[in-house]
Amino acid sequence: MTTARPLRQDAARNRERLVAAAREAFRNDGLAAPLDGIAQRAGVAIGTLYNRFPTRGDLVDAALAPLARRAVEIAETAIHASDPWEGFTSYMEGVCRLLADDRGYADLHRSRIPGTPEIDDALRQMSTLKSAIVARAKDADALRTDIEPSDLVLLMWGVAATADATRDIGPNAWRRHLALVLDGLRPDAARPLPAPPLTYEQLRNAAAR
Repeated sequence: MTTARPLRQDAARNRERLVAAAREAFRNDGLAAPLDGIAQRAGVAIGTLYNRFPTRGDLVDAALAPLARRAVEIAETAIHASDPWEGFTSYMEGVCRLLADDRGYADLHRSRIPGTPEIDDALRQMSTLKSAIVARAKDADALRTDIEPSDLVLLMWGVAATADATRDIGPNAWRRHLALVLDGLRPDAARPLPAPPLTYEQLRNAAAR
């Protein structure tokens, strides 16, 4: 069995610079941010970037896994809230804030990049927690009974799109959008929905487009 050798000091510094530069680039420009620009921002050659991160997925995983883990923490806190509706809304608000603040993280919710094992693990945890948060709010008669976890994905995509479109002219517009969404999820004024929720297979296909 072999163990990974620790990076030399200069190599470790280059890696830290690349991860920091990638975080900034992905936050501002999304996951399609050019890799040569990230290398330039980090002050290293593009060959150094590929030496440390052979694929875009490797770099995305290093840069954005902390945000994916933060989303899991938000969900874990929400599921232990004493009031199920407040737990649900704190989950929605916390994750939508991450989406609004970071274009790269928003892209992760609409697409998948191969080679991101840490992010994939966090997303699996998030899926389980999200289902439990929804079920708990329904059991308390706080959330309309026809809402499914897959519906929340589409609703969050909408909030993220609002945040992206209004980032420079109304940075809090997404909060208004989310407040309207949350009011529509209460059961007291719910009307029958005209179509069934998307399956996760359909969501994956939508994300791929």
